[in-house]
Amino acid sequence: MEIKNKLYKNIGIHVISTLFTVDNGEVKILLIRRSNNPYNGYWALPGGALYNNELLLDGAVRELREKTGLSNISLEQIGIFDRLDRSNLMRMIGISFLGVIDIERLKLERITNKTIDADYFSINNIPEELAYDHREIIDDSLNKLKDKIVNSNILNNLFPDGFTLPELQDTYETVLNKKFDRRNFRKKLLGMDIIYDTNKSKRFKGNKPAKLYKFKDEIDNKNVF
Repeated sequence: MEIKNKLYKNIGIHVISTLFTVDNGEVKILLIRRSNNPYNGYWALPGGALYNNELLLDGAVRELREKTGLSNISLEQIGIFDRLDRSNLMRMIGISFLGVIDIERLKLERITNKTIDADYFSINNIPEELAYDHREIIDDSLNKLKDKIVNSNILNNLFPDGFTLPELQDTYETVLNKKFDRRNFRKKLLGMDIIYDTNKSKRFKGNKPAKLYKFKDEIDNKNVF
């Protein structure tokens, strides 16, 4: 590597997090509204430039905390975005991370030093114009979530207090973009012996209270579909 070579200069790294959650059976994604250029006023995924003295994951965690106030989130590196024109300031490589969160347990800071708003958007109602290539990153993250959602470990993070079967079915149908017969869905989940009754109940979408279930931790293979 020739340090003086100009082709090594003016290149940076963006660390970007895509956080999914479930709100009353609806799958949503967290976006922030930028207050600085470029893309002032645009909705975007929480993220920013990596410092030259930190690891990728540490940078993603820091940016998430600075832009949303959220901390102690489990993030997994899932993608690389290297289009030459990602940023009009300088060459920036995008490194994406994926996480799932419980919307009821976390307090979101809607305004920070670098944001003017933050909110959860249904994955079917995401703003058309986003900063940078964040639409592409969201699409990639959603595809990665589809691969992971058949493994119910990730759903335990979405439903730490348990789920009703209609709520779980709505989540599968939204993420996988397919419909399941309610009777067959219930029969399959109960017949696979991978969930258990918590002896608690929850009202879902105004209906009468339904049983709350959880996935069994000791089951290694939890492929449902």
